[in-house]
Amino acid sequence: MLYAIIAEDKPDTLKKRLATRAEHVARLKKLKEQGKLVLAGPHPAIDSEDPGPAGFSGSLIVAEFACFEDAQSWANADPYIKAGVYNRVTVKPFKKVLP
Repeated sequence: MLYAIIAEDKPDTLKKRLATRAEHVARLKKLKEQGKLVLAGPHPAIDSEDPGPAGFSGSLIVAEFACFEDAQSWANADPYIKAGVYNRVTVKPFKKVLP
């Protein structure tokens, strides 16, 4: 089943996010190689493709996992959590309708 992992950043964590990005992206690439990643990306803090020093307000990942517990476990192991970037992470079942 698909799950949406919705993460909310703590304020002023852009430096931590950038320092941890390679490790975070490596996990996403592994999901992609396994054919489980639907989409992933950050939410810019301002209405801009490149928010610069404004940074990001969070992230969204939609991926396939065997069950909710696996999705939650994967989300809990995100390097951004360990680095103190994320304030809150919510995992929800997701049903893709379009496209």
